[in-house]
Amino acid sequence: MEDEVDRLVAAWRRERPDLDVEPLEVLSRVSRLARHLDRARRLAFSEHNLEPWEFDVLTALRRAGTPYQLSPGQLLTQTLVTSGTMTNRIDRLAKKGLVERLPDPSDRRGVLVRLTDEGRDRADQSLAGLLAQERAILGELSRAQRTELAALLRQLTAPFDNIPG
Repeated sequence: MEDEVDRLVAAWRRERPDLDVEPLEVLSRVSRLARHLDRARRLAFSEHNLEPWEFDVLTALRRAGTPYQLSPGQLLTQTLVTSGTMTNRIDRLAKKGLVERLPDPSDRRGVLVRLTDEGRDRADQSLAGLLAQERAILGELSRAQRTELAALLRQLTAPFDNIPG
């Protein structure tokens, strides 16, 4: 079975035989897959009237467990955005009734962001939709193939996850 990346690699090998284009065979496929995954995620989130960034914040709070709350700093760490961006996102989610701000009992100047019941329901529903989309993308891969692919991708991504900033 030939795909678009095979054609792209063959063309580069023909045009630039002096270069080793082997990385394209893996990373061009990862890039193309990422675009398909992005489309599938947007579809899953839009079915629940969420933007991808809203899903990220809501599910970070949902994963925190009862009472589904985190400090803005903890949300920054999990979503990899700046503090100004996070403040704006919390404001927008609070206006929609998906999160609420509460005083932090351990820090008089601090706040906690808590998921509302509606926010929890939207996070849960959109996660179920996302998983259905992702299962479709994985298609006919066996459980063993999925496990192997996950392990190989972990080898590639783990060093990036351990880089500060």
